[in-house]
Amino acid sequence: MGRDAPARAVTTRSRRLASIRSGELGSVHSWELVTAVDGPGTRLTIFLAGCPLRCLYCHNPDMLQLRNGEPVTAEDVLRRVRHYLPVFRATGGGLTLSGGEALMQPAFTARLLHGAKQLGVHTALDTSGYLGANLTDTMLADTDLVLLDVKSGDPATYRRVTGGELAPTLAFGRRLARAGLSDGGGRAPDVWVRFVLVPDLTDDERNVDLVAAYVAELNEIRPGTVSRVEVLPFHQMGRYKWAALGRPYALEATRPPSPGLTERVRDQFRAYGLTTY
Repeated sequence: MGRDAPARAVTTRSRRLASIRSGELGSVHSWELVTAVDGPGTRLTIFLAGCPLRCLYCHNPDMLQLRNGEPVTAEDVLRRVRHYLPVFRATGGGLTLSGGEALMQPAFTARLLHGAKQLGVHTALDTSGYLGANLTDTMLADTDLVLLDVKSGDPATYRRVTGGELAPTLAFGRRLARAGLSDGGGRAPDVWVRFVLVPDLTDDERNVDLVAAYVAELNEIRPGTVSRVEVLPFHQMGRYKWAALGRPYALEATRPPSPGLTERVRDQFRAYGLTTY
């Protein structure tokens, strides 16, 4: 190795860090083309690596760390978006940024959202809202739809489910509701709220009512903020990933909710006047 090798290595690292800070480079775990999930139409869903929460029912535990992804340039992602433009136009679909948690990489997320909007593509951000402070007004203006995962309405249950605090998610949702109002500033995206129904964890009637009341509050702040609620029944499809990682899985014995329980929870949301699926 020549004398200049250490200097070149430092320069390479510096350039890489600069690319990450500018959003030119990000950590991507995977991507897939899907229909009828992650937003309207056919979506190119990009799963960004990294997440600040540790949900007991996480079905992607293999992407919790930034290092779990591969370095990908924003231009590479946008090149793929351009490739699917005919599909998006035919189906009313677009780009969805998911994870992990896309707001763990705000500069990269911002560049992808803006690039997609310049191409005339519908954009969606799938987020827990826990890092909502990372979403700038400029990013909000480039976001057509927010898929907001409200994991619990009770702070203690939220902490048990995620290891984090509920307050940031609540604040983020209220910010979305105020967007577009005279005193709120920013563009108002559509919001779909998602709630994962886990027997003996999130199914308590009071917990569900707290989530439903919160969503109704968002629609009181700005009518139509939340256009739909999706109650997502817990499943075990990610269990093998926990085993492959050699990590204990707390919900090993938990069964999916019955159709009756699922409908009861959906009816709780409907009782608040919310369009619920």
